[in-house]
Amino acid sequence: MKRPRGMTLMEVLIAVSLVALLSVGMLFALRTGIGSVESINRHVQTVRKSASAQRILEQQFAALLPVVAPCRTGVSPDPGAPAAFFEGEPNAIRFVSAYSLEEAGRGHPQILELFTTPGANGRGVRLVVNEIPYQSPLTAGMLCRLQTGDTPDSVPTLLFPSVQASPKSFVLADRLEKVTFAYQLLTRTEPYEQWLPRWPQANAFPSAVRIDMAPLATDAAALPPLPFFARIAVNRMVGEPIDY
Repeated sequence: MKRPRGMTLMEVLIAVSLVALLSVGMLFALRTGIGSVESINRHVQTVRKSASAQRILEQQFAALLPVVAPCRTGVSPDPGAPAAFFEGEPNAIRFVSAYSLEEAGRGHPQILELFTTPGANGRGVRLVVNEIPYQSPLTAGMLCRLQTGDTPDSVPTLLFPSVQASPKSFVLADRLEKVTFAYQLLTRTEPYEQWLPRWPQANAFPSAVRIDMAPLATDAAALPPLPFFARIAVNRMVGEPIDY
């Protein structure tokens, strides 16, 4: 009677090698799957952040209040000449809005300051917003100073203090290569509109605001921030009585 033949050492080594190769293949497949899930999650988060920033900006500009404030005309703190409370600089926007980040459209009006700051670890820039409680045109006028030219035909301009980031500043967008602001001025001649890097008029509001954002080169594969455009519907002009 023949005894059953057992496995040789070579067969055992071959079997162990095959199991090891299958295990390594499954491990790489699992790591690839996990990496894909993480990449999808990051992309979804990027889309959500971009959509959230767009929605906040839309609500802030849609609720813009055309405040006419008595801006100072000199070093005296006394109220001065009425002016449209709007600052439009290449890297800063300041205006009054009925929209609040904490209380949405049901909150108290806020003086909003949109500006850019350096990004984390000095990489890129951030789009940041400050909220200052708005009390009245008189208190808003304490933040602006009306500067007139030397000639009667010169256009008066508004001067504002520099915006500053604080622990209460809210980051709307991060990891950006650049952020630029532009302001639309309607004209009576062709091309009937101009996009200016700085808003020059102290007696009127711009007809629209555009914010262009570009992501960092390292984030080129991510969803780029969409250009923001908001038309400003102003129903109050400088020269109307100011109700304190």
